[in-house]
Amino acid sequence: MALSLRQVRYVTEVARLGSIQAAARELSISQSSILAAIDLAEADIGARMFTRRPSQGMRTTPAGERFAAAARGLLAAETEFVREIGSLAEGPPRGIRLGCFVPFGPLFLPEVLSRLVARTGPMDITLMEADQHQLRHWLDIGHIDAAVTYEMGPPFNGDVTRICRMPAHVLMRADDPLAALEAIPLAALSERPLILLDLPQTGAYLSSIIDMSGLGRRIGFRARTYETVRAAVASGFGVAILNMRPISQVMVDAPLLCRRPIADPLPPPTLIVVDPYGDQKPRFLIDFIAEMHALFRELGPRRFAVCRPEQEGDLLQV
Repeated sequence: MALSLRQVRYVTEVARLGSIQAAARELSISQSSILAAIDLAEADIGARMFTRRPSQGMRTTPAGERFAAAARGLLAAETEFVREIGSLAEGPPRGIRLGCFVPFGPLFLPEVLSRLVARTGPMDITLMEADQHQLRHWLDIGHIDAAVTYEMGPPFNGDVTRICRMPAHVLMRADDPLAALEAIPLAALSERPLILLDLPQTGAYLSSIIDMSGLGRRIGFRARTYETVRAAVASGFGVAILNMRPISQVMVDAPLLCRRPIADPLPPPTLIVVDPYGDQKPRFLIDFIAEMHALFRELGPRRFAVCRPEQEGDLLQV
């Protein structure tokens, strides 16, 4: 059809009010604009839409009634579209979709999103948890607005915002003799069974830490979620090498578990937000990234990382 949505609305208002003059007044436009829309609509459907009776105003014909009924559905869909998308330049859409590296879901993202909602108002949030391979795919096909992950493996296609560094540490039972040490040398793990967070790229990164020490691997338990790794450590299957300390109050280590930094110098991975928008980010994404920065600055390295004192000053300088 040659009609625009605006012209469809003009015609529908005439059908609702039964008057071109009333519709013009309601829409704050000229009567000539409405007449032009009616002429165009009748040309498009090939039938008269209204009968004009001086004493009764504009009456819809059967074809006009069908047009008006269909138009109401179209205009309702337009309203829902606008409500769903929102004004991306001014605030959040009705719903946003974020992807995150699997462990981050329970570790800290609910806290970040809670701060975002407090700043911008209620919204429908979809948090999609996956490994780095899947996150790359979702970004490439436009399935998510942004991904929160570690900067490791092949580069992501998108604009990268670096938040902080996360050095590796050892998770163990609180009654483990190694818990008496302030920092754990990798050599001290040579005879210990290891529990591996076994996700693409992350699993390779974590096991390579042991490889770098020349000790070989002693992986006796593999799991794909952070919570299962913690449970396996608590159950005595061994120790684990992880990066981030949970900040959520529902994931408390004490009294059963404890964490210690690794004494050996290791390059820490960086926590990043990747998005496809470049320098034209929507307002809600700018706010989300600001909340990420603010949360980790306010927490400080001792709350989100397990590191040696001399490392703390470098973790937020990315």
